[in-house]
Amino acid sequence: MPDSVDASDEMIDNWTKRLEDNAARYQALADRMQGQTITERSKDGLVTVTVDSRGLLKNLVIAESAAGAKRMAEVSAQVMQLVQRAQARIPELLQQAMTETTGTGDQAAVEIVREAQSTFPQPPPEPEPAFPEPDRVRRFLPDDNEEQPPRTPPAPPQPPAPQPPQPRRRRPADNEDDDDFGGPILS
Repeated sequence: MPDSVDASDEMIDNWTKRLEDNAARYQALADRMQGQTITERSKDGLVTVTVDSRGLLKNLVIAESAAGAKRMAEVSAQVMQLVQRAQARIPELLQQAMTETTGTGDQAAVEIVREAQSTFPQPPPEPEPAFPEPDRVRRFLPDDNEEQPPRTPPAPPQPPAPQPPQPRRRRPADNEDDDDFGGPILS
């Protein structure tokens, strides 16, 4: 019976050691992920976002020139898209850190990466710009190379509508006072 007690003690010691080793590896993973950030920049370089390993926005930079080059609706949509793109890279960052610290062979590591992928999915494809390009020339006349529709001659001017006759003024009688109000100027 002493052999079975010694074997039990040895088995418990082995479990404890494995648990301590796993805890140390996962602590190393947590420490490694703690300081990680991901930065995404727009194609035109006007907007830059940085998120941490938990997906939280840590920095947002919008160039001064964005105000003249884009409408604010475009800038805000671009910020959101860049944040999603940065967050979608977190599972990849986590996978790389796990490879270097805990290894990817155990089930807990696989579950952690799968959870990160469901929390931070790939963003939808970048839509076509819904807004006109700011430096595009806007013309309100047909282009020179477009076929012109035939012109119709302008309609002849219409004669003015007849004016109703003006009422005639009554001449003052000779016996009325002429106080130079409303009467003839020259007498």
